[in-house]
Amino acid sequence: MRNIESDIVIAVSPEKAIRAFTDAALLKGWWGVEMSLIELKLGGIYTLAWAITGQGIKYVSTGIIKEYDYAGLLHIEKYIYLNAERSFLGPQELKIKAISSGTGCKLFLTQGPYPENIHADWDWFYETVTDAWPKVLVTLKTFLEEKFV
Repeated sequence: MRNIESDIVIAVSPEKAIRAFTDAALLKGWWGVEMSLIELKLGGIYTLAWAITGQGIKYVSTGIIKEYDYAGLLHIEKYIYLNAERSFLGPQELKIKAISSGTGCKLFLTQGPYPENIHADWDWFYETVTDAWPKVLVTLKTFLEEKFV
């Protein structure tokens, strides 16, 4: 089983970094999330949607909040990726942890597991996410530092 790990230093508090993953306006600002339903509690729903048109929703990520601490942790279990053009992919875990570091925080992100040799969509998903998270975290860093610093 494979996991994806990525990290970045951001010049904001751990609280603001985690809030970027839980606040609808912030999610839209840095990740382009068009609609979200997030219940910030253990066992709460975590659902994000992109590419919404009159014909439907093209991409959805959804899961259950396993751990949440506004001061530095968001852990989602049973995380599933839905894409109108692919198989349902999951369940996985997505864990975001932010730790104070200097004048900001170091944000760590882990997503997985990704099974090997099961289905071409899993390989596509692994390759896509491996490439995407480092770039998306740079977008997050830029967005948060422009907004809060």
